Amino acid sequence: MTGEQTHLTVMVFPGTQTLPLFAAQARGYFEKRGLAVELKPAPNSEEQRGGLAAGRYQIVHGAADQCVALVEAAKVDAVIVAGGDNGFNHLFVQPEIARIVDLRGRTLVADVANTGWSFVLYDILKRHGLSRDDITIHEAGAPFRRFEAMRDDRTMAAAILNPPFAIHARRAGLKDLGAVVDTIGPYLGTVPYVLRSWANANADTLVAYLAGCIEGLRWVLGPANKADAISLVSERLNVPADIAVEIHTAATDPVRGLAKDAAFDIEGFRTVLKLRADFEGRIPALPEKYFDLSFHRCAIAGL
Repeated sequence: MTGEQTHLTVMVFPGTQTLPLFAAQARGYFEKRGLAVELKPAPNSEEQRGGLAAGRYQIVHGAADQCVALVEAAKVDAVIVAGGDNGFNHLFVQPEIARIVDLRGRTLVADVANTGWSFVLYDILKRHGLSRDDITIHEAGAPFRRFEAMRDDRTMAAAILNPPFAIHARRAGLKDLGAVVDTIGPYLGTVPYVLRSWANANADTLVAYLAGCIEGLRWVLGPANKADAISLVSERLNVPADIAVEIHTAATDPVRGLAKDAAFDIEGFRTVLKLRADFEGRIPALPEKYFDLSFHRCAIAGL
């Protein structure tokens, strides 16, 4: 596509969930739609939300709950515009932890204490008789920081991690207690979200961006592209080939991998809303308040 490109600054948490974006960049799926997309790694969810609200980023990819937090806590009119994944998250503990109940009185590592995967963590603890008051939260930020905190300080007893950091954690000797969705059920993990005002004012740009993402996703999931996709994982996430294979396997799993065409999991989103409402002691809001899939439908129609 010729002519001047539209520049987008997009904040992400690099990992399995960002493979479609890496593919769209590497294979020119954004460029051919007139987009120059700069991906910025997120240090934590607070900067991601605050930066979106302030206009530093036009689009962010983060936990669906982060968009809900932006709407409810910060009173910013943000909206989820597509689906993504279930988070690929596992609960890790230090090797000496035999049972979840053994986390009583310990320090657990989270991004921040009152959003996203923290609510998942609290729900898992509650199912084993522990309350928020029974543990201390150390706010470490992004997944790589949570992994490093547990690896470097044995007093950091548990954290929720996704690949590649879940793989690093297993190799570092931390104990994997399994996928969190095995405990809590369907969950909507990483999604793209934007300011509603920006989406309405830049609909064509947003549709083009989502189309590029979906084309990148289709390429990642395509069996014929496996070898090239693994090479891309290794390059973009700076991991050796064997870890890249594990990440690609998680991403392409037909049941638990990246959602085909970034489909929106409404039941998973209901879980997101329920966990936040339970923590805040209220009735969950209607899901439709927080998403607008019209741009996603237009993107699919144009492919």
